[in-house]
Amino acid sequence: MAAASAALALALALALAAAVLATVLWRRRAAAAGGGGRVCVAVLGDLGRSPRMQYHALSLARHGRGVDLLGYLQSRPHGDVLRSGEIRLVPVAELRGLRVGPKLFQYVVKVIVQAIQLLYTMLKIDKPSYILLQNPPGLPAIAVAWVACLVWGSKLIIDWHNYGYTIMSLNHGRNHPLVQIAKWYEKLFGRLSDYNLCVTNAMKEDLWVNCNIKAVTLYDKPASYFKETPLELQHRLYTKLAKDYEPFKPRTEAASSNAQRSAFTEMDEKNGHVIKTRGRPALLISSTSWTEDEDFSVLLKALEDYERYINEGAKLPSLVCVITGKGPLKDYYNGLINKLHFKHIQICTPWLEAEDYPLLLGSADLGVCLHKSSSGLDLPMKVVDMFGCCLPVCAIYFDCLHELVKHDENGLIFRDSSELAEQLKMLFLGFPTLEGKLHSFRKNLRASKQLRWDESWDQTVLPLLGQNE
Repeated sequence: MAAASAALALALALALAAAVLATVLWRRRAAAAGGGGRVCVAVLGDLGRSPRMQYHALSLARHGRGVDLLGYLQSRPHGDVLRSGEIRLVPVAELRGLRVGPKLFQYVVKVIVQAIQLLYTMLKIDKPSYILLQNPPGLPAIAVAWVACLVWGSKLIIDWHNYGYTIMSLNHGRNHPLVQIAKWYEKLFGRLSDYNLCVTNAMKEDLWVNCNIKAVTLYDKPASYFKETPLELQHRLYTKLAKDYEPFKPRTEAASSNAQRSAFTEMDEKNGHVIKTRGRPALLISSTSWTEDEDFSVLLKALEDYERYINEGAKLPSLVCVITGKGPLKDYYNGLINKLHFKHIQICTPWLEAEDYPLLLGSADLGVCLHKSSSGLDLPMKVVDMFGCCLPVCAIYFDCLHELVKHDENGLIFRDSSELAEQLKMLFLGFPTLEGKLHSFRKNLRASKQLRWDESWDQTVLPLLGQNE
């Protein structure tokens, strides 16, 4: 523990020393000009897979703020971000890590290099009035953003999505020295922020009680483009995906030579009329970052039970299960999927374009969420998006999930694969009937008149930004 503490302390010391040096050499740009209301929205992660930070950038741009959106450019951000004249993408090169020496040494070196790189990037942009930083990942981002704010005379806003040390504990255990140091760091540097946002009331309370940090809850809300997808757009999407993914291809030939088919829809090319095909499979969708906080073996085991129900004579539809996303465990789970031999279930794991993802959610019959919060204090944004599309959800239980999923009202909560399998059986029995729980949940979601991101942001964040201007 002592050695690990000393190592990380040395890393932070070197990083801060580099920060001071960079500050001196930077010609004090902070004094050169006013911030002009600009905001740096930063995440030490992939911008394309950071929807909440993209939403922040779009909301700021909508109110005439110039935005520097800073992060890794691994995946393409949403088209609205790319088209905005107020948003400038600021790429940060991702570090692959040192492969020489002990793992602790590699980690320390990576933190030092990231700190210098991130500070250089933050000081290179036009002076911002605010730096709005996502946490996690917060090491070394919080400390670096704080130093950058000192240089610029800017305000630091941290958007707490979770605690980084709890995610780290999934690999190392809560008592590992690195986890304890990360916890200390997060609490210490988190207190240096000027303002704080968080994603649940449970996290707001925890930040105050355990960290003495006062935060405002900004719930994740769906963007305006998360909505039910019209049938014609569904058909267009299915035929597009059918070019690359077998489950979207039609099961049988079209009855008419004028008809264009997918697995779910059929279009008469003469009049453009689209209908859902008779005997179509149900479309089940989940999305994931393929990390340790989501155990997809739960879903795979439930699908095995579902297949058994059909073989035993249950009147259930075939399933197409789509699991979208990128992440470190994708190859591992694809290996498990390839070992399954289903007759009535097809599984595919695509990475969808940003514009296609909401269209697919708006076309699906049921969503499944396997996110189990590492802290028990954050909520899965994928469920927020699904609800925006009026898509009922089956979600695995964890503390504070009740702030989003209302059991037996807008979806169902399960605790294991057996319970999920029973829920799938109950929801899809007699599919595609307009009776039963599945239809009832969708009606409840349609009637709920959910608050959208723009309205929520204007009510919560806009007043915060106006306090000092």
